[in-house]
Amino acid sequence: MLISSPPSVNSTPLKQLTFSRYDLLSLQSDILWKIERGVVRTLTWSEDGKPIILGFWGSGDIVGKPLSSLDPYQIECLTSVEVNLIPSSIWYQFMDAAIAHIRLSEELLNIVHCRPVPSRLLQLLDWLARKFGRDVEQGKLIELPLTHQALSEAICTTRVTVTRLLKQFEEEGILKRHGRYLVLCQPVQKFKLETQNRSLK
Repeated sequence: MLISSPPSVNSTPLKQLTFSRYDLLSLQSDILWKIERGVVRTLTWSEDGKPIILGFWGSGDIVGKPLSSLDPYQIECLTSVEVNLIPSSIWYQFMDAAIAHIRLSEELLNIVHCRPVPSRLLQLLDWLARKFGRDVEQGKLIELPLTHQALSEAICTTRVTVTRLLKQFEEEGILKRHGRYLVLCQPVQKFKLETQNRSLK
């Protein structure tokens, strides 16, 4: 973790910190983190020890223990991350980011409850492409180092299922592989009706 020169918000100095991939952001009841660069995920665990993904967050988003009443709760860096520490005295300045956090959480909750599983995975990839993707010739490049295991945890299915579905989507021209990243080639709406009738689980 590195500390660099702090920026300011309305003349209030902020502490700026840099974390590496797999680092955990500290959880304190009186601070929030505003992400300036990189991606983190928030998660908890079920009673049987299975991870439950609560969200993926990037530039402009805020995260922190005050936004969750869950225990256990964790904020894990998926890439190198640069954040600003936001003390409680100026939280009111980040109301828009807090509202965005709620909306994004609801979108992901809706995706997790989507049936069947192929449609659920497609909607997650579409969500990731809209939030973190950048335009390339083939479509939207999702520049996140997400493993099949991480994707399966996000949509409450198995790694084997995700691997099979990604291969199927690739064969159908829905996505392509770009090194360790995925490119979503077509709008998900085009395939939504087809996937609703699939029975893969």
